[in-house]
Amino acid sequence: MKNTIAHYGEDDLAEFKEIILKKIARAQEDLDILNAAYKNNSANGTDDTSPTFKAFEEGAETMSKEANVQLAIRQEKFIRDLKNALMRIENKTYGVCRATGKLIQKERLKLVPHATLSIEAKKQQS
Repeated sequence: MKNTIAHYGEDDLAEFKEIILKKIARAQEDLDILNAAYKNNSANGTDDTSPTFKAFEEGAETMSKEANVQLAIRQEKFIRDLKNALMRIENKTYGVCRATGKLIQKERLKLVPHATLSIEAKKQQS
């Protein structure tokens, strides 16, 4: 008997691709908001959604901008991970655990579509 590598079928891959594309679009919107927030030069125009109180020192504003930068960096990584998942779909390697070589459960991939490890492999890591 020929040893075949497990992989998801075309229908499953199409479903995962749709989930990932929606997540990328949403993540990009969030990233745009974060970028606008930390690039805001405290003009406090109508596009500024966070109220500024005179009682806060400038340090609070700096911390807020640093927090937004960190969130933006995390969001960029998330988008990159999702785009890598799209490449794995194109290569037909999507959903295969990189540690065990077994298929990652559909439920996990629907929640974490950029996952590259099965739950078992993830537990062994920690």
